[in-house]
Amino acid sequence: MALGDGVTLVLGGARSGKSALAERLAEASDLAPVYLATGRAFDAEMEARIGEHRARRGNSWRTVDVPLDLVAAIGCEAGPERVVLVDCLTLWLTNLMMEGRAVEAECQALVDCLAARLPGPAILVSNEVGLGIVPENEMARDFRDHAGRLHQAVAAVAAKVLFVTAGLPMILKG
Repeated sequence: MALGDGVTLVLGGARSGKSALAERLAEASDLAPVYLATGRAFDAEMEARIGEHRARRGNSWRTVDVPLDLVAAIGCEAGPERVVLVDCLTLWLTNLMMEGRAVEAECQALVDCLAARLPGPAILVSNEVGLGIVPENEMARDFRDHAGRLHQAVAAVAAKVLFVTAGLPMILKG
């Protein structure tokens, strides 16, 4: 499966293999890989997950920590000689919500940035959270709804959309 030009959205559940697939796509592009990491290590478990991702990528990747200002980072890092991998949109969305940022405006700015034809390929990874039960609390429902709307908007401007389950990618678009 080749990366291609433009934006690729890789969706899947937790531990579905979506990040590993996105990394393989980036590495197969023969472009310099830049990893825009949105996760924050608030506890030992998340610190271990971040460490696992860094170890899997190795030293050939440049990693930029971007918990909030994702649009600016994509604008700065995208280029014809680089492939940008954002991992992941749902952690970015969580950060926006926890910081009280204007989620709809930030998401629209991201979609506008992606739709403006980046100078190089970008891969965006995100957790599909809308396949389970309806969350019992308002914040969790808001998060699920924001994520669903963000995924739809990014998918609309993406050249390729993949859904990963059990390590197997399904092509939804492109």
